[in-house]
Amino acid sequence: MSKVAEQIKVPIADEMKLFEKRFYESMKSKVPLLDRITQFIVRRKGKQMRPMFVFLTAKLSGKITDKTYRAASLIELIHTATLVHDDVVDESYMRRGFFSINALWKNKIAILVGDYLLSKSLLLATDNQDFDLLAIISRVMREMAEGELLQLEKSRKLDITEGVYFEIIRQKTAVLISACCESGACSSYASENISQRFRLFGEYAGIAFQIKDDLFDYTNTNLIGKPIGIDIQERKITLPLIHVLNTTDPEHKKWLINSIKNHNKNKERVAEIIEFVKKNGGLEYTVEKMNEYKQKAMDILFSFPKDENRDSLELMLNYVIERKN
Repeated sequence: MSKVAEQIKVPIADEMKLFEKRFYESMKSKVPLLDRITQFIVRRKGKQMRPMFVFLTAKLSGKITDKTYRAASLIELIHTATLVHDDVVDESYMRRGFFSINALWKNKIAILVGDYLLSKSLLLATDNQDFDLLAIISRVMREMAEGELLQLEKSRKLDITEGVYFEIIRQKTAVLISACCESGACSSYASENISQRFRLFGEYAGIAFQIKDDLFDYTNTNLIGKPIGIDIQERKITLPLIHVLNTTDPEHKKWLINSIKNHNKNKERVAEIIEFVKKNGGLEYTVEKMNEYKQKAMDILFSFPKDENRDSLELMLNYVIERKN
């Protein structure tokens, strides 16, 4: 995202630099071990897409205030906490090309660090009496937990429908991007109507973002040029496969379900599933749905006056569905 990120950041470049300092301050602790780990986290920060959504929506709906910096920090604290917890749940030992917290400091410490970051986000809101932001992030934490549990339940039974899939990705991913946009508008003291329009804009953008992520399982390749198929190996049924299960004949449907239930660790069988999904229109259908959600987000965005902030949000939306990783 480096070149695109620099373009997107143009209207908020100064604010993002100041945010980085404030975000680090919001994570500080008097416990040396915790401080070492939070420094490790800050040094390996990701694309910072979520804070950019906060600042750009704040600027487009009004102006950036001290509350905007707090809103961006709240969101990033929650996002970081969920990543730390996810790595424990998924037994993942790498994050953004580096060892994860649980790989370096073990699960117990990783869980406690995630809990600490969540508590810091709540305190940041309550200490400043940002009760509207507190309501937003409390809803986010509830929905993200529900989304993860719903996906775990469905991966056991393999009875996921398209409607359930969209509810899972709305709760797991879209709700956080939605909160970025809503809290950005709230922090600029925009009207309730504008805040809710931005909430919906973020939800649609977040759904498009997650659909793109799910497509990578069928399009990104490993060292020998084969699709990765990690979701299938973990029995996560995403939109390309759901569409094919809904449209194929009973015999092939039975083969697909049996393969995912009993042969999901067999790399050759996983490759066969991927090839079957590709040949039967799973990817085309998924891309079509992704573009529908992107367009819904664009329609809301274009209802606001054109300026450099709107242009950057448009760039961000295009990046969401054109990115390569």
